[in-house]
Amino acid sequence: MMRRLGALALLVLLAACAAPERKVEPVGFGDLPGWAADDPAAALPALRRSCPRMPEAWHAVCAALPQDPAMARAFFEAEFQPYRVTAPAFVTGYYEPELNGATGRSARFPVPLHRVPGDLVQVDLGEFRDTLKGERIAGRVENGRLKPYFPRADIAKGALDGRELELIWVDDPVEAFFLEIQGSGRVRLEDGRLLRLGFAGQNGWRYVAIGRVLIDQGGLNADDVSMQSIKAWLAANPDKARAILDRNPSYVFFRFLEGDGPIGAQGVALTPGRSLAVDRTHIPYGTPVFLDLAHPDSPGGILRRLVVAQDTGGAIRGAGRGDFFLGPGREAGEIAGRMKARGTFYLLVPHGVAPPS
Repeated sequence: MMRRLGALALLVLLAACAAPERKVEPVGFGDLPGWAADDPAAALPALRRSCPRMPEAWHAVCAALPQDPAMARAFFEAEFQPYRVTAPAFVTGYYEPELNGATGRSARFPVPLHRVPGDLVQVDLGEFRDTLKGERIAGRVENGRLKPYFPRADIAKGALDGRELELIWVDDPVEAFFLEIQGSGRVRLEDGRLLRLGFAGQNGWRYVAIGRVLIDQGGLNADDVSMQSIKAWLAANPDKARAILDRNPSYVFFRFLEGDGPIGAQGVALTPGRSLAVDRTHIPYGTPVFLDLAHPDSPGGILRRLVVAQDTGGAIRGAGRGDFFLGPGREAGEIAGRMKARGTFYLLVPHGVAPPS
């Protein structure tokens, strides 16, 4: 009996190994809902920015990028094979916020944004093991060993004070917190100058969504959580705000940017409405992604368009998880703050290139 049970278990294991779950499945362009109605030429500038950073297998398709926008649809249909991602898609939105700030500390501007500390060690684990591609950690070295870096609560209490790491000062700790979530933004100085900031590093702690914390504590209803509702709760509960912010131990460091921006994790300037943040362990940077999403803020309540994977974020985990870049300004922020769109991803992969597994 034990041998029979052992044999049965082995057969079940072999069957599971022989038929792994498919993460993507090939489809035709005619299977992409709304493909004919979108203007794929609008995604060409984003793809053109990604191409210099793509692997050798992409060189031929990048060389074939059309200069004539009228040729965009024919280009994608000739050069790419669409694949449907079997995991359900869930897409939030992000934008480029604008904060008020100053180059020095004052009573009006008491909140620092920090540059990367010299003792922060950032590690790309994919350089050590292929199975860890896309995974990163950070910390500081103590007695020859890598230890966790200061979490947000310690930094807020002054763990970095006295080291001249303050890049700029802003007037609102909550807006500074949400600037970290967006990953980049602009700071307007009192003389009218506008400085652009970009992501430069992170302290290595995993991101914790304070919206989830507030739900668990009964402060917010799950159906009502948005950037706007979180900000409203924090404003109404100033005595509890610091403790809630500190529940997210992740902390972002910034740098000044010149020229086009903001810059995504791929290292290229993002394109409003055509750039997507993804989990790069599932979707490689530079991959065109066709979105089919239910989105109340879009015409007809549906968002169907071609975008390019060019960024990532601490909360972006899973094959169907995405963050849609809406661009700069208050209006973009209003839409991004309440975006919770569900639907399907379709990846466009060049012929001859293996689809993500």
